[in-house]
This record gives sequence, C-alpha cells and structure tokens, in this order.
Amino acid sequence: MLQLRLLFTLLFLSSVCLAEKPYYQHGISLIHNLKYRADFMHFTFANPTAPKGGSLTLSTTFPIRNFSGAWGMGAGPAPGLYRTNDMLFVRSADELSALYGLLADGISLSTDQKSLFIRLNPLARWHDGVPVTTRDLLFSYNALKSFSPTSRPYLDSWIESFDVINDRELVIRHRDVFTQSNLLAMTTYPVKPAHYYGRGDDPFEVSLEIPLGSGPYRITSHDRDHVQYERVEDYWGRDLPVNRGRHNFDKIRYDVYQDATVAREAFRKGLFDLYLERDIRYWHAANDIPTPRSVRLLKDTRQVDRIIGQQWSLVFNTNREKFRDKRVREALTLAYDFEWQNRTLQHNSQRRALSYFSSSMLAARGLPSEEELLLLTPFRDQIPERVFTKAYQLPISTGFGINRTALEQARQLLADAGWVIDDDRLQDKDGKPFKLDIVTQHPWARRILLPFIKSLGILGIDARLRLLETVQTIRVKQQRQFDMFLNDISFVNPPMASLQYYFSSEYAEPGTGANLGGIRDPVVDFLIERAQRTPDMDIASVACQALDRILLWGFYHIPLNMPEEERFLYWDNFGRPDDSAAVYEYLTDGQTRLIDTWWFDDSKVWSQ
Repeated sequence: MLQLRLLFTLLFLSSVCLAEKPYYQHGISLIHNLKYRADFMHFTFANPTAPKGGSLTLSTTFPIRNFSGAWGMGAGPAPGLYRTNDMLFVRSADELSALYGLLADGISLSTDQKSLFIRLNPLARWHDGVPVTTRDLLFSYNALKSFSPTSRPYLDSWIESFDVINDRELVIRHRDVFTQSNLLAMTTYPVKPAHYYGRGDDPFEVSLEIPLGSGPYRITSHDRDHVQYERVEDYWGRDLPVNRGRHNFDKIRYDVYQDATVAREAFRKGLFDLYLERDIRYWHAANDIPTPRSVRLLKDTRQVDRIIGQQWSLVFNTNREKFRDKRVREALTLAYDFEWQNRTLQHNSQRRALSYFSSSMLAARGLPSEEELLLLTPFRDQIPERVFTKAYQLPISTGFGINRTALEQARQLLADAGWVIDDDRLQDKDGKPFKLDIVTQHPWARRILLPFIKSLGILGIDARLRLLETVQTIRVKQQRQFDMFLNDISFVNPPMASLQYYFSSEYAEPGTGANLGGIRDPVVDFLIERAQRTPDMDIASVACQALDRILLWGFYHIPLNMPEEERFLYWDNFGRPDDSAAVYEYLTDGQTRLIDTWWFDDSKVWSQ
C-alpha cells in the first residue's frame, strides 16, 4: 500500500513538472516592464556602501500586543515586526508594481496565466540555521486557511491548488487567471517555520512569544510600551540585490505614545529620532520648536504616489430613504465648501480629490474617451446623460464667507426632490424634518465637519456630529447605523484588487465589506470586473476611468482631500540616499520602507 502511494505521488509530481516547464525570472510585473534586469546589483534608491551601525528610535501609536504577524485576529502586529521575517518577494519603491525575489529567487507564470511557479533561494535560512523550504510555505498556507477567519475566503476565491514540487519549488494553480493583484499578495504572504511549531499549532494566534524568524532583525526586548530589534549579523540575505544598502542600523526601537501631543513633546526632548507630522497646524509651527540638543533638527516632505484616491470622504448611506434620491446627495455635496475649510483650517495645504483614483492615470479627465465610450454606450439607457456630455466638477468658492451660489443650487435640487422649507426647517411632503447624523471616530475631524453642519443648517437641515469610540465604530460600520460617515477611500496603486470590496453590489449589504454606501449598480459591477480580469494595464485604465465617471456622477460620497504628502522632522544624525524616484513607498509605512535605507552617520554626531 505504501509503495502504491509513493507511485501515485511520483506520478503526480511528474505531471506537475511535465505539464509546463517553468522559465524562472528574477522578478515579475503584469502591467509594465521591469526596471531592474536580472543582473542588477541594488535598488537605485539605496546606497550599497552605507555603513552598518548605530541605532534608530521611532514612535508608534500601536500597542505591543502581538508577535504572530497576523492582522484581523484581535490585535495587530507589533510595529517593526516585518523586519524579523522575510517575504517571498518585495516591491521596488521606484516602480508602480514590480516584484523581485527575496525568499524566492525565481518566479514563472505559465503561458495561459493559470499556474504560478515559485522557486526558493537555496541560501534562505531561519535564524536557527534550518533552510527555508516549500514545506514551510505549504504549512503557512494551510495554517492561514485553518486559523485565519479572513484569509480562507480570500485564498479560496482564487487559489485552486497549492502544490509542492520539491523542497525548493511549488506551483499555485489559479481558478481563473493570475492578475497583478494576485501577484502582489505574494509580497505580504507570511511564511512560518514548519519545524518550529507542533502538530495543530496555530502560528497566527495572538501571542507575545517571540517567534523564530528569517529576516534581517530579531526581537531582543519588549514590554507594553516598547519593542527593540537587533540586526542579525549572519542574516542569510544581507548581500541580495534587493537588500544591499538597506537594514543598516544595529538596533531599532519603537516607543509607544498613544497621545500625539505627548509624542511631539517627547520628540522635542530628543527621546526619539523621527516624527511624522499629520496635523498641518503643528507642521507650520515646527520651525519654532526649541532644540535642547546640539544636533540640528531637520524638516522635510515627500510626495508619495503609492496611495491614490480620496484620503477622506463623507459616505452617504443609500439604504436610508432620504439618500436614495441622487438629487439629495448632490445637493449636500454642493453644500460642502472645501476652499473655505482649506484656507481657514488647513493653511491651503490640501488638494481636493475630484476622482476616486486621484493622483493616477486611472482618474477620469474631461469627457469620455473613445475607448471609454465603447464600454459605456451599451449601458446608455442606465447612465445619466451628463456622464457623456459634461466633465465632472464641483463648485470652487473664494474661500471667504458663505458660498451662496452653491447653496442656492443645493436648495433647488432639494426642492426638485420634494423637500420644502417651512419655518426655516427642511421637510418632506408629509412634514417630516430632514435630520441626519454625521459619524466619525476621529476627534480632529470636528474642525472640518462642524462648518459643514453649519452650511447644512442654512439649508434647513438638522445635522449633528456623532463622535464614536473605536469599538462603537466597528459595529456602526458593520451594521451601517449611520446617515453619513467620514471614511478613508484611498487605495494602493494600482487599486484593482480593492474595487470589488469597496464598490460592488456583492458587498453592498451590511457586514459584508467596505461598500459602506450600499452602492448597487450593474454598470459599476461590469466595469469592476473588466478592470480586474484583464492583465493589460491600458485596458484596465480605461475601465477604471469609466468607473470613475459613473461613481462621481452617482454622488455616493462627498470627496474631500487627496492623499497628502509625507511631512516629517528628524534629528540630523543620519545619512540618506537619494530617494527622489522612490515615490511608490512611504518612509515608515508600506512594504519597502525607505527608513530602512537610512544609516547612522558618525561624522555628523562628532561634528556637532
């Protein structure tokens, strides 16, 4: 019986190998050519001669509660944990969507794009010296499906099989065809050491037990207020092209500050090295910060194209009767005076998001192109005529006083929808007043929402702001217990993987996804499928531009600002490479954090 099983196993592996011989490459992108050739020596945004040594201390708002590395399990990963465990692939920071090998040294996609072959680097090792093998990948895949409530439906939606060929090679079979979004999942796929865990153990269980890793750092100390990492001297991947010039600090420490005011004060005292300022008021006051240390305080910004769309928008809950009429949604959109709040509250630092894909080639511009018309014309009887005849735009005020012209247009739209003013109150034909709650979990948002509520009051609308705690917010979002909700609708560029989750009818019901507004539109569903299924970026771009128009003219959200540039201050102890081309990654967030290309500069310390 055992011999028969071995025979069937050998026959299966033979069929895997003979079905199509993989042609392995060093990297992959389905939407553009790779910038880096197979013989590249290092990323251009990293300095391969950067010295190793010194320390870096950063702040974080995330509590130290979990070293398993899993999201959606009740506690997010500890800050910086990604440094302890290598992924199969990394994204380059100076390309839109290109992957290069880390744990893997080869990737091959079959000609029918249904089979993805992955080959592991023979040098890859865990910190205990045991080689990383496909057994670890299979173990991690099975663990995700068994123990992670969010991972199983996602993986099952596109992975047909996950088959090991030998210790270094495996093949993933797709239920349809691989897209760039599927490939990007390989940059976040967590690989756990099979030999480290016992049978039935859950490697993704929330735990403060320090796990065995494979990355450039290991955890050396932690408590609820800090975690410290130390560089692994014999790290197996130190000299890989994707790592040269990166991971330069001997020690990296994260200190927890739950309050931004406390964190700013700690930074001013020199208790940590770099601070990302997200409040524009403090950014403009940063030049007045006293510097008790002899080290210079530097201030800089970076434009990042990795995140596109609407950093913040107000979502209309179309499940509520009053918002089922598009004219009502448009009226309230016109009532928001972006220019006034930008001038008065934001130092004119914000740019309005007039697209769901702002800051990208996917944004709709002007009138529909011929290519867009080919997609939209078959649905012309389901689409507002102005989608074809008008370029989308919103009122632009002077930024001073009340925008009476926009409010008059809003008042007329409300009247057309059957709402009338009686004794300064807006009411329907049955005399029911127009009331609404605007919900947010962000205390800072009161500054921009209260003026909007005042404008709604001019229209006779009884609007109120409801500030929730985090636990309440989760329940309110899941059950859609709001009229309007301040939400982040920004996406990793390119956004195809997220479109269905945010805008499709499939996720319109409460508790199913991020389509908080309850958008149900067959045209939207068609364009999402078109954008997601094609591997051709030009075709996907046209579909996204058409989708953008349909969503904008649907007035499902009030668009506020585009994603902001990074604003940061740091003490001048460090060397930095030229990262001007690395516009697709953030300094301390993302997958290829640019802070990992900095180094401690002894000459600056001794000269000050």
